[in-house]
Amino acid sequence: GYIQDRFLRLLAGRRRRRAPLIHRGYYIRARAVDHCVQDFLLKTQTLPRTQILSLGAGFDSLYFRLKDMGLLHHTVVYEVDFPNVACQKATLIKRMKELSALVGDTGGEGLGAITFSGEDYKLLGVDLSDLSELERTLEEAGLNHEIPTLFIAEVVLTYMENTRSDALLQWAAEHFPRACFLMYEQVHPEDAFGRVMQQHFRQLSSALHSLAQYPDCEAQRRRFLGKGWTECSVMDMNEFFTCCIPEDEQQRVHTLEPFDEYEEWHLKCSHYFVLAASKGMEPPWTPLLPSVTVPRHAGPVGMAGSVPAAVCARLSGIPGLRRYGHCSVLIKPNMILTTGGFGEENGQHCRMRNFHVLSKHAGYWKAVCVTQNIPDKRWGERLYHTVSCLSDTLALVVGGRTSPLSTGLGMLWLKFPETCNASDPDDVAVELVSLQPAAKAAALRWRHSTTEMTFQGEQYLFVYGGRSALEPVLGDWYFLHTPDLSYTAIPVEGPVPESRHSHSACSWEGGVLIAGGLGAAEQPLGSVFLLREMEHGFQWQTIETQPPLVPRYSHTAHVHEGRLLLVGGVWFHASSVPGITVIDLMTGLCLDYVINVEHLEWPLMLHNHSSVFLPNEKELLVIGGGGNCFSFGTHLNPEPVVLSLSSILISH
Repeated sequence: GYIQDRFLRLLAGRRRRRAPLIHRGYYIRARAVDHCVQDFLLKTQTLPRTQILSLGAGFDSLYFRLKDMGLLHHTVVYEVDFPNVACQKATLIKRMKELSALVGDTGGEGLGAITFSGEDYKLLGVDLSDLSELERTLEEAGLNHEIPTLFIAEVVLTYMENTRSDALLQWAAEHFPRACFLMYEQVHPEDAFGRVMQQHFRQLSSALHSLAQYPDCEAQRRRFLGKGWTECSVMDMNEFFTCCIPEDEQQRVHTLEPFDEYEEWHLKCSHYFVLAASKGMEPPWTPLLPSVTVPRHAGPVGMAGSVPAAVCARLSGIPGLRRYGHCSVLIKPNMILTTGGFGEENGQHCRMRNFHVLSKHAGYWKAVCVTQNIPDKRWGERLYHTVSCLSDTLALVVGGRTSPLSTGLGMLWLKFPETCNASDPDDVAVELVSLQPAAKAAALRWRHSTTEMTFQGEQYLFVYGGRSALEPVLGDWYFLHTPDLSYTAIPVEGPVPESRHSHSACSWEGGVLIAGGLGAAEQPLGSVFLLREMEHGFQWQTIETQPPLVPRYSHTAHVHEGRLLLVGGVWFHASSVPGITVIDLMTGLCLDYVINVEHLEWPLMLHNHSSVFLPNEKELLVIGGGGNCFSFGTHLNPEPVVLSLSSILISH
């Protein structure tokens, strides 16, 4: 349902359902190419003749779709690929009635490198890196240098050595007075996702050559302008999806199937771009003009300094902490309980059933798998839940999901024995919580927050936001009276924050600080709110930050001495990844710090992680994190990481 293309099954053969993340990833690629190609045909429809040259076309159905839609009245399509690919495709077209009927009778076999030749469709078998052979074959096939020509290179040039791909770009600009170039390719090789992406292509023996020399969109733009093209615009795929796809179509895609891989989707989109360059076109070809403008964070994020990251020294124990979508909570001094999530157990990727305790003893951390007294499957192997520690022996689990189709998983008590201590953790008992009907809706959600707070001297839990099987984003809240978990109606005034999930929430001065999150249109939010206790209830107050906080989600947060610390997350600002952001809650001053990962031997992914702040040491312990890197494999941070904040948390 993502793409309507009846020729796909004829050319691509097998049909199989893939993960929703893969579906979306290929949808955005196809949509970007179609958008630009149809714009070219529309802008040149009054001209007598035009042509399209698709480089490395593979088994693409572009010609057949355009022909079927009646868009090729005066346009000839040339496709080039390796000789073996072009021969296979030519054989396929001749064999399939539906395809050969559209091309028309070719009147004989293709000759030499021209494997198929119809009136408005030519298929050529040539190695693109051999420019003189390419030029000779195109001339033989009838390519006309004088008419407007659209070149298409959809993840093609990056597989060639840069000197050869640059020569091809320059040749196209020099030999075609009126030309347009459409390119779709990877970008940002050096962050964690980029490193996993590069490693994947290296393992396939098809390294991405252009990334080292042209690592970002601006470098690609300069590349084209330096090779003879006069106009060039570039967008990463987050920007393309937001700005060039109509809102109703965005909504249609969002609702096609249950989806809960936002981080991986946005990271994939920030690592691919679409580029449109032209020369000699009147009026200029500008297919990437945004139809809507969204407030974007302009320019690089200024970094105030860096924070060193290191693995836990002499961490001993079992490897149960490779996971994401889990929750970690300090249950006693120097004891951290980690529950749920999706990760690796016994060499298998699965939803995590076991609990793990990290305990610090004699200055070193030790990881232990903890047995659970679970009479049935109530634990539910949940992801994106919250755990609130209410006493030395008691914690409350709220919400979470198994699959995105699940209705949410309710609440559970986790009980620890009095004797449970850092040197010898005991088992954890799990017990179902029975709730009054009014409070039940509070628990049927995930990607929400649950925060301890006080009102008129009484202890409450504030459950806010998240999403459910029915609602992609929630903006409601519940006050749960801690002693009996009864739902209490407390008046709240002030501007209501927009609905969000995957935000952060911290206790502060009896109230709650909410920061960031993913909003209704799957757009990251940059707002910070304080729910503050007043005489007869609470009031929402906006905390203005200076400079404005870069919108983000899937981060974690902590408060220390009047400062809000935001850790990691995902933002649409692709020139860097979120590190640590420190917001002074008195002045609103907002400072960003990059995380220095030079001492880590593996890519550190700071989304879907958990973190625990250790105020005495001024350290952050980051546990887990990562996820599915599109079709490049799953990356899970292999071990906990310590971030030393002493240099940025110098006391006032």
